[in-house]
Amino acid sequence: MEKLFHLKENNTTVRTEIVAGLTTFMTMAYIIALNPNLLTGFGAQGGSQLWNGVFLATCIASAVGTLVMAFAANKPFAMAPGMGLNSFFAVVVANIVTLTGMSYLQSFQTALCVILIEGIVFIILSVLKVREKIVEAIPLGIRLGIAPAIGLMLLNIGIGSNAGVYSSDGGPFYVMRDFFGALTPSLAKANMGDGYPQMVLTVVTMFVGLFLIVLFAHKKIKGSVLLGMLCASGIYWAGEAIFLHTNPFASLKGASFVPAFGDMAETTLFKFDFAALGEIGWFTVVTLVITFCIIDMFDTIGTLVGTASRAGMVDKNGNMPRMREALLADAVGTVAGACTGTSTVTTFVESASGVEAGGRTGLTALTTGVLFLASMFLAPIAAIIPAAATSSALIYVGLLMLGGLKKIDFDDIYQSLPVAIMLISMPISGSIGHGIGLGLISYSVLKLCTGKGKEVSVLTYVISVIFLVKFFLVA
Repeated sequence: MEKLFHLKENNTTVRTEIVAGLTTFMTMAYIIALNPNLLTGFGAQGGSQLWNGVFLATCIASAVGTLVMAFAANKPFAMAPGMGLNSFFAVVVANIVTLTGMSYLQSFQTALCVILIEGIVFIILSVLKVREKIVEAIPLGIRLGIAPAIGLMLLNIGIGSNAGVYSSDGGPFYVMRDFFGALTPSLAKANMGDGYPQMVLTVVTMFVGLFLIVLFAHKKIKGSVLLGMLCASGIYWAGEAIFLHTNPFASLKGASFVPAFGDMAETTLFKFDFAALGEIGWFTVVTLVITFCIIDMFDTIGTLVGTASRAGMVDKNGNMPRMREALLADAVGTVAGACTGTSTVTTFVESASGVEAGGRTGLTALTTGVLFLASMFLAPIAAIIPAAATSSALIYVGLLMLGGLKKIDFDDIYQSLPVAIMLISMPISGSIGHGIGLGLISYSVLKLCTGKGKEVSVLTYVISVIFLVKFFLVA
């Protein structure tokens, strides 16, 4: 282990790394079921075979990308099909159905071609160090602001959109919007109907779990985030049994632990329909590839830079060693995802939870990757982890990442304005890449307006223009 991951050099231990990897996995385990749900309309499109295929593809692609991150980059970051990118992929598939009249499955296989092309492009750009140059083109002030902006995004996810509650009257209902956002408790209860007791349990679990994590961290207990999540899970399960009169482990009865590899072979495994690309138009194909590339590139860059900054893995210029290898892991994961049957694979912001748990090397990523592979056989168990428990971890980690704000010189308008825009745009848009894009645009325009345009690199201007085109001109 020492020779592979240089644990002593990074001031960590095998135990710490494994706990960190388990923590990361638990905070992002939701993607295992959510991704196939999003890509198949909760099983309504393409049937159970496609759902099973995407489920296995999610596990395999996440594991491949994360394992490459572990061994090639020796970084504690985990990968999985990116949120936002998977929703966009589903929209693309639906549009292909409308444009061509093809079945959802055939349209899905056509869209996988776009993801494959994107992944290959990224591999080439990573090998040629183009993506590293793009990272270097991001001004230091903006790079310093990425971590706290991601922190606000995590807070927004954790307390806002992570734990959705459904009822017979509809949903999802969310903690901040529908519970704390209601004028009175009676109004919240009326709106949610029979979902209100579950919402109360969610709120209690979320905050009790958060305060337990803080308590454990204060007492310097190792694995405080993971321990807090486990305690929160126990609280939620007990609440379900006692107050909601439901069995939290009911889904385990009769659940199948045998992966449906046959379904994946029939629907998604190397099922590329390149012939159908011509039916949607090559200009559209190129536009889609560019759009996926832009979103994925800056989501990954933002997560790597922000999380690495929090962990002290960057130099004085804000650069992370072995950035090329880390970006290559993202590209390889995307190709693996396309080949197995899922949308773009990217570095997950939830990796910050593992970093906060002490993860500093690829052993953290290795642990997470192995758990993703195990999930193919243990999916029913992963599925019972309550969202309220993961919210506790996301809120805590988001809070810690806000500490990066002290590095920002708010007396310098060239730092404060772009960072302020990122702080608000990332959580609202739900996209790290879009937040960085808006930050770069504001920085470039500000420099031009104040007569300091020559201080901005050509590549920074180019990236800003690309984002402007993406935001306003791409159909």
